[in-house]
Amino acid sequence: MQGDGGGDGYGDQQGNGYDPEAKEANAVKEVKESKTEETEEEEADEAEEVKPEADEAEEVKPEADEAEEVKPDTGKDSEKKVPDPRPHLNIVFIGHVDAGKSTTCGNILFLSGMVDERTIEKYKQEAANKAGESWFYAFIMDTSEEEKIKGKTVEVGRAAFETVNKRFTILDAPGHKSYVPNMIAGASAADVGVLLISARKGEFETGFEKGGQTCEHALLAKTLGVDKLICAINKMDDPTVEWDEKRYNEIYKKLSTFLKKSGYKEDQMIFLPMSGLMGDNIKERKGTPAWFTGPTLLDALDGINVARKADGAVRIPMMEGYKDMGAVTAIGKVEQGTIKPGMKCLVMPTNNKCTVTSVFINDVDMQFATCGENVTLKMSGISDEELKKGYVLCSDKSPIPAVTKFKATIHLIELGPDRPVMTSGYVAVMHAHTTSEECEILKLYETMVIQTKKKEKNPQFARPDSVVVCSIKLARPTAVDTFESSKQLGRFTLRVDGRTIAIGKITELPKSASTD
Repeated sequence: MQGDGGGDGYGDQQGNGYDPEAKEANAVKEVKESKTEETEEEEADEAEEVKPEADEAEEVKPEADEAEEVKPDTGKDSEKKVPDPRPHLNIVFIGHVDAGKSTTCGNILFLSGMVDERTIEKYKQEAANKAGESWFYAFIMDTSEEEKIKGKTVEVGRAAFETVNKRFTILDAPGHKSYVPNMIAGASAADVGVLLISARKGEFETGFEKGGQTCEHALLAKTLGVDKLICAINKMDDPTVEWDEKRYNEIYKKLSTFLKKSGYKEDQMIFLPMSGLMGDNIKERKGTPAWFTGPTLLDALDGINVARKADGAVRIPMMEGYKDMGAVTAIGKVEQGTIKPGMKCLVMPTNNKCTVTSVFINDVDMQFATCGENVTLKMSGISDEELKKGYVLCSDKSPIPAVTKFKATIHLIELGPDRPVMTSGYVAVMHAHTTSEECEILKLYETMVIQTKKKEKNPQFARPDSVVVCSIKLARPTAVDTFESSKQLGRFTLRVDGRTIAIGKITELPKSASTD
């Protein structure tokens, strides 16, 4: 890929042989249970300096529970169900390896009545023979033999639970740095993040220092649209901690300082102590000491509201396309608009026409699905080969642009020792919603050093800890939008050699961007 040095001469926009799975540096592993998880939404205020229009959510007035406003069908689909009016949220559990993510997820399902005592007893016996007796809750989420024997989450586990006011889908993301691409797949589908931090002596320090995954996960979650973050300080019952308030405050201070630098505001973070294994402060306070007066984990989740754009044109980034008993099927998350059976749609960037014949939520045939829902769609007029991860299903009246270039503002976090500065021609892999694509920096328009606020026009290079306005060229046409038009489809991360080097948002598309 050769950069032409221009920022506005955006080229070729049409792509019919596009395949976002075919070619990637550090090929992103397919998530085996991605059959109802999908992409993500919400803001990407990458950093204070990459001004992310954090208040835009207020302008998007429709709320998550807007499904109630979609009138039930009285025609041929009237026998189909109307979706549950309670808002649906995807929660991604992230954090360093061994922070207790899978155990906490398993205990939430048990305390919510989704797993019975007999099943727990079975997992206890199985855990004792494999990873260790204390891993039995984790076995609810870690279903493969590899995960059970190693005691390590590899792919993104998925499970559902409910509270009085909301419905939730848990996405249990891997913590190990080898599986960060899998973690991105989970976070891109999430509305809310739960960052688990181990309070055990030595474990917090390992996860937080350079090379640990606590910071990278929080940063990625922010970029991927998770702008409500619950920081759950876990293992407070450990013998090295014993619910020590000083230890909690020490972790709170270090982590909150880092998160604020990453673009999180005070009202976007909720801190709480807990024990994932014992269940303290998950559903009930139980052994939580009097010095903590805040909410339990489930109460905190129940109180979170997410703004939606239910009245916009349909946008469903796809996780997968396949044949189910002969029927062409697509899996995705409705990021914008409302999808109904009979709707004429386009798949971008390939511009293939299709019709949605049925809409399913949790295997139940529905009259419609509004934004925020994980959906399975039965399709006609298209083959499963034309429905791939990274493609976006759109309204045929208002399709998403398919571009090979765009202008962006990025926050440069770190660069490798072999390439310590970013210049024109710098090659990386871009992750945006469910797609990943090789890309190249075409031109640097402006840099600003975050610490000094010093700006430079048309710089020759950019260093870490700076905000960069640049143009980026993609290897193939890709379906994306500006951050202003669609937060969920207008933010991205850049990764090189298994390391996240930058987070950013798309500010401008070429005037010739293909939408037809």
